[in-house]
Amino acid sequence: MAKEMHEFKAETKKLLDLMVHSIYTNHEIFLRELISNASDAIDKVRFEGLTDHNLLADGEDYEIYLLPDAESKTLTISDNGIGMTREEVMENLGTIAKSGTKAFMEKMKEKAGEKGEAAEGENKEEKTASEKDLIGQFGVGFYSAFIVADKVTVITKKAGTTEATRWESDGLGTFSVEAAEKDTRGTTIILHLSDEFTGKEAEENFSERYKLQDLVKKYSDYVRYPIKMDFEIEETPKDADGKPIEGAEKIKRTEVRTLNSMQPLWTRNKNEITQEEYNDFYKAQFSDWEDPMEIFHVTLEGTTEYTALMYIPAKAPFNLYHTDFEPGLQLFSRHVFIMENCKDLLPDYLRFIKGLVDSPDLSLNISRELLQQSRELKTIGKSLEKTILKTLAKMMKNERERYEKFWVAFGKSLKIGVYDSIFSNPDAQEKLKELLLFESSKENKLTSMKEYIGRMPESQKEIYYASGKDRAMIEKLPQMEQLKSRGLEVFYLTDPVDEFCVDTLREYEGKKFRSISRGELDLGDAEAEEVKKETEDIAKKNDGLMKDIKKALGDKVSDVKVSKRLKTSAVCLVADENGPSISMEKTFAAMDNPMFKAQRILEINPHHALFEKLVKLHADGAEGEEFKDYCGLLYTQALLIEGILPDDPIGFANKLADLMAK
Repeated sequence: MAKEMHEFKAETKKLLDLMVHSIYTNHEIFLRELISNASDAIDKVRFEGLTDHNLLADGEDYEIYLLPDAESKTLTISDNGIGMTREEVMENLGTIAKSGTKAFMEKMKEKAGEKGEAAEGENKEEKTASEKDLIGQFGVGFYSAFIVADKVTVITKKAGTTEATRWESDGLGTFSVEAAEKDTRGTTIILHLSDEFTGKEAEENFSERYKLQDLVKKYSDYVRYPIKMDFEIEETPKDADGKPIEGAEKIKRTEVRTLNSMQPLWTRNKNEITQEEYNDFYKAQFSDWEDPMEIFHVTLEGTTEYTALMYIPAKAPFNLYHTDFEPGLQLFSRHVFIMENCKDLLPDYLRFIKGLVDSPDLSLNISRELLQQSRELKTIGKSLEKTILKTLAKMMKNERERYEKFWVAFGKSLKIGVYDSIFSNPDAQEKLKELLLFESSKENKLTSMKEYIGRMPESQKEIYYASGKDRAMIEKLPQMEQLKSRGLEVFYLTDPVDEFCVDTLREYEGKKFRSISRGELDLGDAEAEEVKKETEDIAKKNDGLMKDIKKALGDKVSDVKVSKRLKTSAVCLVADENGPSISMEKTFAAMDNPMFKAQRILEINPHHALFEKLVKLHADGAEGEEFKDYCGLLYTQALLIEGILPDDPIGFANKLADLMAK
């Protein structure tokens, strides 16, 4: 095959440019990425060799080999894994790899959009900082080689084939592909190191053996295949008794060393593993830069055997609730990799858990479809779910501050789990309800439903909640006035999923949830009875006024009522009890789903001066323009309180100006 020249795709060019030009403080990441790729390649050939023994050479040991050469300024990383065909080289090295790089690029664009157009000098400085920050958050795979190399050469041969391929690029926009000579299967990557990363004067010398040895220990110690490197040893000759010969010149010899321990961390005794080792394994295995929040190391022996090592990250990934997020645990059988993201081990509400499961009871040659229906897999999954929820409950009881930190990061997943129980997991409500926390009007802190119930006065029959953008907005809602005056506790639902979660639960320990902005609000005490009686009398006297206000507003509202819930505010909007709330309507609209609309009810405070004005204008004629204008302004005011823009803001502003001028 003659040498062919190709151009990278546009998004790959951008990524390579970032690799070369970003001031990236953690250059050493490239070695971890390339060793991980080599390990994956060996995993693949082992897996495929289970059904096609011709792929494997008799007695061949799997290994990853590092060969630094200071003289030629190169670092070679080779493996005897699956290798690639020419077509796979074009697919994997000529476009963005499937290793989180695409998400990295999208995040770069997103961050750039948030920055806006700054002054040119500032923008350049901020861009460099954000690139550096983002590269540290995403696995950059093969392309990380260009962080330290001016040129990268790949020579690869697919297991079971006879032809080898050579790929080469300087990372500036083009690459070449041609036929090559290679006797054995696998891949060899030759990094032609930049001057700043080789030589005695280099601050980070990646052609220096002991530097590489330290990096392997730091990042790749638990790779299950030996990572080897030659060391030149200088020693004094010894006599027949093994004693150094005095005066003899030192001799040099080459010693091959294995740089990594290879024993999977999860197979060791828990009592022998340090916290630092757990943390280091997590960061290396799951490409995180922070220590995890919680660690689960579980071993079960019996009918179904397994070992699981799971982690709760310190922070939620930015795409945790996006469709491109891949939840699931890594799955191994007898330390042999089966799949990357096994979604059937944990329910979706635990999607934030990272980790792995190793079980000898899972067959290696079954298909993924059969594996998903495996009885053993379901048994393991139920056991893991129970362990995680039990630990969270214990944390909530004994380490409340730590649990609240967890809740801020991942509580949304549990709330979604409660809501999704309607469709897929009916047991989730019972499992999760005691773990739920919400903001509360009492004590300005997160509160559980059990804590809320424990503080309720005897006369209170329902659990009250209010929805809004944030705490400050909810506390200003007109609907809060009666509850505030009585000192009644209210849950503040500030996340769009909160109200869906509460709606799904419906009640807790026999106490129904009651929105302060949906349906009737009966506070159940003597004062509430007095307000109710007084309001009903006023409503009867002004029945015609309410009907004519509704007529003036048309289909904008389903009803107009004299309010029992307002004390000082003039007006508010509430939703019908049997339909979605106004907050839910806004959530659906944000999801581009305008089908679900609240049945809006306009409530007017009969004790406000504006009510008297309406009575007077109505007496002058319900068809009068001024009466209709007041009705429209009143409705628009209620919309603005809910954070909803009117359909005609200019018309609203003009009418308001006209009334103010009178």
